[in-house]
Amino acid sequence: MILGIASALMLGLFLLGLHVSSALGIIGMALMHVFSDRPLWDVLGQIAWNVNSSSVLVAVPLFVMMGEVLIYSRLSERLYHVLSQWLAPLPGGLLHSNIAFCAVFGAISGSSAACAATVGAVALPSFRARNYNERLVIGSLAAGGTLDILIPPSISMIIYGVLAEESIGRLYLAGFIPGFLLAGIFMFIIAVAAKIWPGVAPREAPPSWRLRFLGLISLFPVIVLMFIVLGTIYLGVAAPTEAAAFGVVAAFILAAFNRSITPDMVRRVMLTTVRTSSMIMLIVTAAFILSFALAILGVPAQLTAMVSQWNLTPTMFVGLLVIFYLILGTFMEALSMMVTTMPILVPVLKAMGVDLVWFGIIIVILLEAALVSPPEAGTMIDLWIGVLPFMAGMAICLSLILMFPGIALWLPDTVMGKRASQAEFAQRALPRVPLRGYRLRHHAALHSPPCAPEPPRPLGHEPDRLHPRPL
Repeated sequence: MILGIASALMLGLFLLGLHVSSALGIIGMALMHVFSDRPLWDVLGQIAWNVNSSSVLVAVPLFVMMGEVLIYSRLSERLYHVLSQWLAPLPGGLLHSNIAFCAVFGAISGSSAACAATVGAVALPSFRARNYNERLVIGSLAAGGTLDILIPPSISMIIYGVLAEESIGRLYLAGFIPGFLLAGIFMFIIAVAAKIWPGVAPREAPPSWRLRFLGLISLFPVIVLMFIVLGTIYLGVAAPTEAAAFGVVAAFILAAFNRSITPDMVRRVMLTTVRTSSMIMLIVTAAFILSFALAILGVPAQLTAMVSQWNLTPTMFVGLLVIFYLILGTFMEALSMMVTTMPILVPVLKAMGVDLVWFGIIIVILLEAALVSPPEAGTMIDLWIGVLPFMAGMAICLSLILMFPGIALWLPDTVMGKRASQAEFAQRALPRVPLRGYRLRHHAALHSPPCAPEPPRPLGHEPDRLHPRPL
């Protein structure tokens, strides 16, 4: 009943055009006020403080700032031109540069918006001058821009790790192979399209080898920055937040060597960082308020008990969630989709033995599909047609990860060691035997703590009531 009331309120508030953070916060407060006797304002204050003082979430504004510094210092444009010199002779020409740039830029920045903005500003004029097919150009720009949220460091993975209480470092390792696999699939689609319809991508004259190797010198700062951010995380030298801080300092040093630091550049970087980070943190705080309200009212435990009666394997349940997210992504923004649903689903996934690192990669790919699906991709028919081939590529990558979890789990298992929960996950996923006697075996999981820390109760406090309190 409570979940139905929350869903109805959410749908109504979204139809009224209310911002997602406001909608989630209002729903959480309304549920606590009506169905619980917890001290509402004390709870809200403690949740807001715990979320915004989290050392893990400090990485979000740092990664945003690093991406903005790379854009305004024009280092990203130099990277794009170097990749174009090497990839232009391939079937598909400069279209490969869009995908390759987003993959490499994604390894040094966690902002997909920054990546798409950079590629669009640099590449669109040259594509129009060379008579490339506009549908395929826009499709490659839109699909390539989503690679940033899968290839580490990723802001979406940080938020997912906080919501699911998972290791950020393990998620980053898990996203490395699927991210570049998806980039390879995109480039294969472009090459096949150029071979079948040569007019969509004219053949480019290859530059001299001297220019190509000279251009590699410009890649050295990017490689250094990539090592500072990812290398320190993978080698265990720094946590993701510390690596993000190192990356910001290194980006400013590179911008200083490039003589790009001006008062106006610093002002624009700071304003963009504050604007983007404030939006993200407000949404995450509201999501934790709703998560806490649902947890103290027992909604995740009730949902877990209901799902256990369906006799589904973890793989079948995740398959249903894939369909659910694909439908939800057609009318809901990607980040809002994740923070709205994960607080409810995490206890169910834990109880069913689903590896949350594996599922994290799946949901990030689904977020990519949501970013390019209508109406997020736009209402123009040309834009939608251009994105379709790349959505098929996402479906191929997603199917491979569903069938072969090792694509996502091999690297974190190798570097950080295999966890006991993953052995249980493998035993449950592969035989595809319905789970019976589920509730008794996972009684402890039904009462797992909520994602947000529970505030201490005052002495003499009565248990929560699951019925409306009298006026």
